[in-house]
Amino acid sequence: MQAMAAPSYYRASALTPPGFTALSGRREAAVCIVGGGFAGLNTALGLAERGVREVVLLDAETVAHGASGRNGGFVFGGFSRGEAQLLAELGPRRAHSLYQGTQDAVELIRSRIARYSIPCQATDAGVLWANWFRDPAPLRARQKLLADHFDTRWDWVPREELAGQVLSQRYGDALFERNALHFNPLEYAHGLARTAAGQGVAIHEQSPAIALQRDGQAWRVRTPQGEVLARQVVLACGGYLAGLRPEVDAGVLPIATYVMVTQPLGARMAEVLRTRAAIYDSRFAFDYYRPLPDTRLLWGGRISVFDRSPSVVKQLLYRDLMKVFPQLDGIGIDYAWSGLMSYARHQMPQLGRVDEGLWLAQAFGGHGVAPTTFAGELLAAAIAGDDPRWREFAGYGLVSALKPAGFVGAQLSYWWLQARDAWRDRIERLSA
Repeated sequence: MQAMAAPSYYRASALTPPGFTALSGRREAAVCIVGGGFAGLNTALGLAERGVREVVLLDAETVAHGASGRNGGFVFGGFSRGEAQLLAELGPRRAHSLYQGTQDAVELIRSRIARYSIPCQATDAGVLWANWFRDPAPLRARQKLLADHFDTRWDWVPREELAGQVLSQRYGDALFERNALHFNPLEYAHGLARTAAGQGVAIHEQSPAIALQRDGQAWRVRTPQGEVLARQVVLACGGYLAGLRPEVDAGVLPIATYVMVTQPLGARMAEVLRTRAAIYDSRFAFDYYRPLPDTRLLWGGRISVFDRSPSVVKQLLYRDLMKVFPQLDGIGIDYAWSGLMSYARHQMPQLGRVDEGLWLAQAFGGHGVAPTTFAGELLAAAIAGDDPRWREFAGYGLVSALKPAGFVGAQLSYWWLQARDAWRDRIERLSA
């Protein structure tokens, strides 16, 4: 196993980063956005596209430093909260509206990639949801629920057909989501940032917001070398909490997920995949993976409160890889990393207004590329035109994550759900 050449494959292979300067001095703005991940960038670009020009975006590190720039790169509809739960909690109309917002966001991502010529290795080949277990009933039930209540058709893929695309003995049947793609998330984020800056958004990296104070009808956001006086502020910090509002930070748990990337497989890619689709499985702590343009395999999975070292991530994920593709035994792992995402107890984004002129977008829970795009559109429409659609998220507010006990509870819950899946798998295999 070789040493890491860079924190992530995405950063190691990145084109020239945009390179925005730190904020210096005092400036006024219509909107100040704190956080340069997908939620902040989509809000900024949404505002610029609606004609709001006095927008300042601050990031404590660099654009997409957090989960936005190092996730699996899956682009598909839905939330971390399951569709059945949304239907039970919100009723047919509201559940359909929220889910459709993420489906529309997938199309918006496609159109922005084309319209702004964003070079992000977009692969519009859909996503396969592969059944880890033998019983097809859960897949059939989800397929029917999506068709009946969400106007969404996922295609059935029989086990024999799936085995011809994903060369593993691990899976049963699968569902294929056509309205999905996968891409390099860091390059896409860089493209959003360049586009927003080209439309007048002032982006400042290495500019952590260290204080937020009301100043008359506006808000004053201070950084180490400057400050922004803005009529509206959007907090979009994700798993990297800014410490600006206690109730905002208290609403999420920073949870870690793990990703690794193999050495180039070359012709050996055909030993494991004969599809360009991305894949994930039907367990709670599922594997997810996809082929990269340079014939590497990106592999991610697991959920934990522990943000682990690259060497430990490699060991854990390599073991998972071998369960699915033992024919790759001995393959080199060139990159591995762990990163934080923000997760709410109700498994839904926390989106909306928390004070007069103070907005929030966080807790996308590892399912964020389309939902952050949706969120950016809702906040931009609300700020630019008083659009009330953001209120559809009102039922999923700032519930306390119960830290520090919440970390213990979350990890125990993850272990329990993982053990339940392992037990189910064992019983199926013993009865075969």
